[in-house]
Amino acid sequence: MDLLIELFSEEIPARMQAQASADLRRLITEGLVEAGLTYASAGAHATPRRLTLSVDGLTAHSQPVREERKGPRADAPAAALEGFLRSTGLTRDQLELREDKKTQVYFAVIERPGRAAEAIVAEVLIATIRNFPWPKSMRWGAGSLRWVRPLHSILCILHDEAGARVVPLEVDGITAGNTTQGHRFLAPARFAVHSFDDYVVKLKRAFVVLDPAERAATIWQGATNLAFASGLEVVEDKSLLAEVAGLVEWPVPLMGKIAEDFLHLPPEVLQTSMKEHQKFFSVRNPRTGRIEGFVTVANTETADQGATILKGNQKVLNARLSDARFFYENDLRVAKAGMGEWVEGLKSVTFHGKLGSQADRVARIAALAREIAPLVGADPDIAEAAAKVCKADLRSAMVGEFPELQGLMGMYYARAAGMDESVARAARDHWAPKGPDDAVPVEPVSVAVALADKIDTLTGFWAIDEKPTGSKDPFALRRAALGDLRVTETNGLRTPLLPLMAYSWDELRGQLEARYNVFVLQEKTDEGYFVPRLSATFPEFTGGREFEVLCVKSQTANEQISAQRYSQAYIVDDVRVAEAIVCKLPSFFIPDLLAFFHDRLKVFLKDQGIRHDVIDACIAMPGNDDLTLLVNRARALAAFLKTEDGPNLLAGFKRANTILSQAEAKDGVEYSYGADVKFAETGEERDLFAALDQAEALITPAMKSEDFGAAMTAMSALRLPIDAFFNAVQINTDNPVVRRNRLNLLSRIRTICAGVADLTRVEG
Repeated sequence: MDLLIELFSEEIPARMQAQASADLRRLITEGLVEAGLTYASAGAHATPRRLTLSVDGLTAHSQPVREERKGPRADAPAAALEGFLRSTGLTRDQLELREDKKTQVYFAVIERPGRAAEAIVAEVLIATIRNFPWPKSMRWGAGSLRWVRPLHSILCILHDEAGARVVPLEVDGITAGNTTQGHRFLAPARFAVHSFDDYVVKLKRAFVVLDPAERAATIWQGATNLAFASGLEVVEDKSLLAEVAGLVEWPVPLMGKIAEDFLHLPPEVLQTSMKEHQKFFSVRNPRTGRIEGFVTVANTETADQGATILKGNQKVLNARLSDARFFYENDLRVAKAGMGEWVEGLKSVTFHGKLGSQADRVARIAALAREIAPLVGADPDIAEAAAKVCKADLRSAMVGEFPELQGLMGMYYARAAGMDESVARAARDHWAPKGPDDAVPVEPVSVAVALADKIDTLTGFWAIDEKPTGSKDPFALRRAALGDLRVTETNGLRTPLLPLMAYSWDELRGQLEARYNVFVLQEKTDEGYFVPRLSATFPEFTGGREFEVLCVKSQTANEQISAQRYSQAYIVDDVRVAEAIVCKLPSFFIPDLLAFFHDRLKVFLKDQGIRHDVIDACIAMPGNDDLTLLVNRARALAAFLKTEDGPNLLAGFKRANTILSQAEAKDGVEYSYGADVKFAETGEERDLFAALDQAEALITPAMKSEDFGAAMTAMSALRLPIDAFFNAVQINTDNPVVRRNRLNLLSRIRTICAGVADLTRVEG
């Protein structure tokens, strides 16, 4: 038999419809299966006023169930027996005593008869309605039921060869039936249905298209036909199309023109204003790129073919676009004056309580962009200038109205200010990529500012210990790291991260010192970057607080620090502020931040079919803060391991490494040099010496030029000589000279292979 359910209500918000239909399908089908029914298929649909579920091939009855449960022993405490009885729903005289491993044990035999589908469907549907997971719900009238909007009717019928019958159920005074209602205005009368196919056909006659995909296709086809007839084209917007399809049950596209007064506005402004305020599709002139028209989607047919609807929409649109024009023209006046008003205004815009204002952030980004510029082929002066205005449009009226236009409006305003075109494009592109499918910046100035922006964000939040945890990432730091990675990889940049992060931290540290009179003790590492160090604590000067980074508030403490050979220290005016800003700095947050980049790299390369262990083998090599180097090495190693020689050579390397490591541990020495072919006793040994010499001669220059593919091709030639060596030779021979020579030969294998990647981390 087949089941049809419809839950008819006031308008369901478009953004909730897809999830609601999926939830209805899941909850009903899971409930039916759990109760013992099976089905062939199920499909769910949503319109603005209804959720519908059809289930085909539903069994008429659940099967009888006989279940045996083993309980406590006969001599078990009474409490154990009582708990078992509660769990089974039986009484003591209904239990059976059986022999089990030389003792008697209670067994419960639970028999449940089959139930009719009607009873199960009613039970499951009532539970689903009462516990439906709406993001927001409401109560109305005097009832207790909560639904997204007032629920008006429930249609629930079972259909088989004998015909259709209503499943008897009632929820909060709403009794299930076999009738529904069509379009609110075009066909408001109720009508009866007897199957899903009958339901779909009668709904369409009543001006309701049930399938959201069909409504979307109707909208798009109608809109493109209207635009084509005028020599125009509709700007594709899949999210808007899905939303509008959730706003109408009987879509009727109508096209109007934008008044001449507004055509000078940037196309993105027109498009955003119409989408956000009116849910209009933008219509573009393909010859000029201007947005010249719009398509609105009515939910009804009218005798005047929508003329009245268009007139009303045009009036509202003109008011909206008048606001946009006012914002834009006022913004242009500020922009033409150089945007200084906005740049100054960033001082009053807080970026983060512990990281200062947007102006503070811009100063850090500008300094870092200047540092990055030579590494990416950009002019340092232009990169710095671009960074100084890249956030200016945040103070503009247009971005205040439409935050999604940030960066894009910056480009228009930079052009209006007469700035270099690369500065304008950097203002637009430095936000990118915002998502995994977005294009990345490729122009040098844009690349420099984009990298600086993301590195400053990551370094700052790591410094104040606001890292992502689990699924929580309120500051989108994972996206920032992945964006940095994509910009670097796409442009083939050789920009080591460690010195850039250290430079970024140094800029932030300087701002903190200046703002709060806090001195952060640092130590320069061998790699050339600074890290904060855990320093001595002085509880007597800090109210019992212990700081990771030394913060003092008296001259006496300052003198004590100097006496302990710290070169200098500063007085802290406000210990509480100092603690909030500085004391949470981890001792080694920069390496930890690099590890975060590596984790993002694993996610990035996993989508390309590269395993985590392969990436780990490359991360273990020097230069692992050079993301381009790391990606190239990982791709080459992954490709090598997919060849026939790759896994076999890996096995040979691991065998050599295991034997060598065990011998070194046993003997307490390192076998790392001194292998000499004159001590070779077999042809296989001599062949391996020759193969290693030849491979080394090819691998060394290949690695120097970072041609990992060539290096691994040369390494693959070692496979057969290594296999032959292990098959013919006993390493731990009784002759100590020969044994030492063979172990040193294994060391050569390990050294040559380890120069490409840390193969010990690659799984077999």
